Amino acid sequence: MMFGITVNSWLQLGLYMCALTALAVPLGAFMARVLSGERHFLSPVLGPIERLMFALCGVRPDEESNWKGYALGVISFSLAGFLLLFVLLMTQAWGPLNPQGMANLTPDLAFNTAVSFVTNTNWQSYAGETTMSYFSQMVGLTVQNFVSAAVGIAVLAALIRGLSRQRDNMATDKVGNFWADMIRVNLNILLPLALIVTVALASQGVIQTFDAYATAKTLEGTDQVIALGPVASQEAIKMLGTNGGGFFNTNSAHPFENPTPLSNFIEMLSILIIPAALCFTFGRMVGDRKQGVAIFAAMTLVFVPFTVAAIGFEQSGNPHLVATGADTAANMEGKETRFGITNSAIWAAATTAASNGSVNAMHDSFTPLGGMVPMLLMKFGEVIYGGAGSGLYGMLVFVVLTVFIAGLMVGRTPEYLGKKIGAYEIKMASIAVLLPCAFVLIATAVALLTPWGQAGIYNPGAQGFSEVLYAVTSACNNNGSAFAGLSANTPFYNTLLGVCMLFGRFFVLLPVLAIAGSLAAKKTVPVSAGTLPTHTPLFIGILIGVIVLVGVLTYAPALALGPVVEHILMIKG
Repeated sequence: MMFGITVNSWLQLGLYMCALTALAVPLGAFMARVLSGERHFLSPVLGPIERLMFALCGVRPDEESNWKGYALGVISFSLAGFLLLFVLLMTQAWGPLNPQGMANLTPDLAFNTAVSFVTNTNWQSYAGETTMSYFSQMVGLTVQNFVSAAVGIAVLAALIRGLSRQRDNMATDKVGNFWADMIRVNLNILLPLALIVTVALASQGVIQTFDAYATAKTLEGTDQVIALGPVASQEAIKMLGTNGGGFFNTNSAHPFENPTPLSNFIEMLSILIIPAALCFTFGRMVGDRKQGVAIFAAMTLVFVPFTVAAIGFEQSGNPHLVATGADTAANMEGKETRFGITNSAIWAAATTAASNGSVNAMHDSFTPLGGMVPMLLMKFGEVIYGGAGSGLYGMLVFVVLTVFIAGLMVGRTPEYLGKKIGAYEIKMASIAVLLPCAFVLIATAVALLTPWGQAGIYNPGAQGFSEVLYAVTSACNNNGSAFAGLSANTPFYNTLLGVCMLFGRFFVLLPVLAIAGSLAAKKTVPVSAGTLPTHTPLFIGILIGVIVLVGVLTYAPALALGPVVEHILMIKG
């Protein structure tokens, strides 16, 4: 073992990061061409379809809007998606493709689920195999897996245009055409990637069927119902779109969703591939690839140590078991035996670094500090890779703050990519960074201080506090993973977490679009001796420092009451 971690764990993590980087670079270049409306290698096949969709939808891609028009498109599209999904879930008992006769959802659960999938959170207060019909899974949830991810990428594209566009003497604040971006992202990026991953997963045994649930006779002579369904197609976009909502209640610990070590590796890569690749997309679209590399480096320099910490904490295990002679490297509580500690810890870090939320192990069963790692990664604002599009635009908000802070500290002009950073951009960036933090703390307090919130806490003390804090953090940061141990399918928690998801999505997204519009209207100033370089190791270090300080200092008291106290109690025995 090295630094408390086995050599095998180092090799697995190294292989994962090498594969992620190798795939992210070419995918980033491809997505840059798609988002810029340029011709690419799929254009001969998809180009005619794209033009047909533009014509059928009445979209003219050259007709761009300012940030308010773009935001109106985002909000109206999301509202329509919410209403359609809400109605579908409330009436699924009377819909098609329901061989098991699943009942309609209650209003509070339908509200929570519709909000969850529209905001790309994919929090699940239900067990999919006992709640959702095939029609709800495919037409309701899987469709939102595509379009909610595309919304995040579209908003990122608008911000990149605001940063990169050169303004001449003619006033302009245009940031793009939302509807054209949505069509391009879904058709050229998400659908082809989902098709590839679906086939790959199906080859490993992930099921894809419309048959009714099977019944098997057990050795004791009783009948066991085995849930089936169109899983592979949902699993692919669940990962690629940083969605995370599983077909089955046990998510990717279920052998029908994740049957082999290879399927596990494919799914872990799929979680981060688009968020990582978008860093290189950004570099190409702004005309300075070093900027994209710098952001990717900052993300990686946070992700790897936290992943190593998670592996180390889990392989260290409980010290009282060590005293009895137990092998803590085999600390398998809450882990799937097919994947072990290393793959469980890497997945936990990846799914919470991205706003994915899928799991292949039970985070509630991690050691206290091992469970604090995914909690902290969410508390950084889902910017360490983050969600599809949302992670990078959240990171760029931190870049704007860092440029301003660092510029003031050294007496240099606060500029980023030739655009001056002024009071308006800082106000919007502060809203995007601080409001989700406030929502987490306020909602946690509401849950802990009210009888309705306390009624759902099954584990007393520090563990119960951690479960509530984790759930609210997951909702406010649009992650969707759960610590479990919390009875969340109640009117109180369905409503509270649904409101948190809405605030966490749109109180970040809208300020980002406001920044995009403000920067698009500004002239680009030439680089001078007073310009702060934003691609150097020094700037990367300052950026990481700002992210970590905001996350740790904001939540230090809450973390002390939860996982830190629980760790002390574990040591004390």
